[in-house]
Amino acid sequence: MSPHLSPRSTELRRRFAEEARSERPDLAQLCVLLAAQADGSLDEAGMDAVQIELDELAGRLPFRPGGPRSWATALAELLGSKLGFHGVAADYQRLESSLLHEVLRRRRGLPILLSVVWMEVARRAGAPVYGVALPGHFVVGFGDPGEQVLADPFGSGRVLTGPDAELLVAGATGAPMDPSMLRPVDPLEVVLRILNNIRAWAATRPECSDVALWAIELSLLLPSHPARLRYERAQLLVQRGDFVTGAVELESYAEVIGAVDTSAAERVLGQARAARAMLN
Repeated sequence: MSPHLSPRSTELRRRFAEEARSERPDLAQLCVLLAAQADGSLDEAGMDAVQIELDELAGRLPFRPGGPRSWATALAELLGSKLGFHGVAADYQRLESSLLHEVLRRRRGLPILLSVVWMEVARRAGAPVYGVALPGHFVVGFGDPGEQVLADPFGSGRVLTGPDAELLVAGATGAPMDPSMLRPVDPLEVVLRILNNIRAWAATRPECSDVALWAIELSLLLPSHPARLRYERAQLLVQRGDFVTGAVELESYAEVIGAVDTSAAERVLGQARAARAMLN
């Protein structure tokens, strides 16, 4: 991890890693720890308040013993219609749209964060709910595959018909929807996707390289993550002027990939030499 981390950041990352490796990772807690890394004003009381608010929202749901459509409708009525949770295009330009406490405060956010709100409220109320990562647009699913009902929290919880989902996929990919796109996504995959969104947001803002760095470093704490993230972290360290650490990381990555791609390893070693040369 980055040198010179504050005691608070070190502790947040320890707790994030511990939660991610627990038997049943708590999605809301991981999102809260992630948000605390981004927002230094989010203290323990504020982190607890997020969980309390999700509990309270679940308590406001009427008892729905019916099927998946009943649950989807109940969530849409409470969170979408009554409380106004939804998303707009401008939310993609705000880091707050990826931070759970801010999404609860503003009742606005990216599709995946609004889906986290939907999932966590529904889960607490006993609904059979899970995330569904349609290409370019995260939604929530209720019920088993044979009776699956999809809802779009970004669209205030609108229940999606089959053609609605197909249109979302076609708009994002230009290709027809594949049944594999409807599989439930586990909590750690949700968190990795949130961190990917944060990295993408920071990538277009060179002044936010610190955000990109902590997003990569939290991703590396997850039990499963793309190996290439180590390379991205090394490059980012060099860009931020930490030439020695960046070079060491590049050399380490080159050693890993050398067994399968010697030419790529040589290119990475060349980057490491260039990073060290910047010290002269």
